[in-house]
Amino acid sequence: MPVNGSEAGVRFGNVDYMAYVGGNDTHFPLIFNWPVVEGNYFTAEDERAAATVAVIGHRVREKLFKGEVDPIGQYILIENVPFQVIGVLAEKGASSGNKDSDDRIAIPYTAASVRLFGSYNPEYVVIAAADARKVREAELAIDQLMQRLHNGKRDYELTNNAAMIQAEASTQNTLSLMLGSIAAISLLVGGIGVMNIMLMTVRERTREIGIRMATGARQRDILRQFLTEAVMLSVVGGLCGIALALLVGGVLVLAEVAVQFSLVAMLGAFGCALVTGVVFGFMPARKAARLDPVKALTRE
Repeated sequence: MPVNGSEAGVRFGNVDYMAYVGGNDTHFPLIFNWPVVEGNYFTAEDERAAATVAVIGHRVREKLFKGEVDPIGQYILIENVPFQVIGVLAEKGASSGNKDSDDRIAIPYTAASVRLFGSYNPEYVVIAAADARKVREAELAIDQLMQRLHNGKRDYELTNNAAMIQAEASTQNTLSLMLGSIAAISLLVGGIGVMNIMLMTVRERTREIGIRMATGARQRDILRQFLTEAVMLSVVGGLCGIALALLVGGVLVLAEVAVQFSLVAMLGAFGCALVTGVVFGFMPARKAARLDPVKALTRE
């Protein structure tokens, strides 16, 4: 499928937006595996007639119509040429880098060539392999064909989306491992901080512990008391961390940076804070519970 496209200014009413406008044929939904969720895709007849119809991406819809106006049947200006919106593509989300797949408008190839770009030469050609297991074989065959057609000159670029996706997945796994390591180190440092605070607390309250033991408190009562204090310290820290994350995330959202809030992630982080409090607060609590009441009462 040839694609004749470029970044172009799009307008609806008094709203202007820059989006990628691609002239495609009717194979677009199949080749890109990108269905239309509202309205319809243009037909072969629209392609032959160079009809001024457009199928817009989810982000384009949000920017131009603000989610308040039904885009189907509305007219938008693409480089001052009116196009009627006949469909909306399914939401795909951000792609590699800072690109967003939903920043796209699909129009008939003939309309793009005649009415917008003034050339029938495609920007690039998309080829979909019939069998996903033979993508690499197809890439090598296409490369050999292009070498033969271009007399051995590599004056073209051949990209394999499957290889790109695999490379991005590898990079994401590396980043996840790195972020996980940073989180583990942060938990360790935070746990050591909790332990130090509780050890200082036990040292400063030695006489209090001795008085409690002298008046009938058992070792498990002292252990429970200081363990509860360590957990409460971790709870406050976890709540502060969640509040700070929401605040920073809110600022990023206002700056139009894609941020997703996950309740599972928040609960997981909070659970890690509780576990840290229990694990690192146990040793100081155990030390307090094992104090000799006589020594504790006589200690300054």
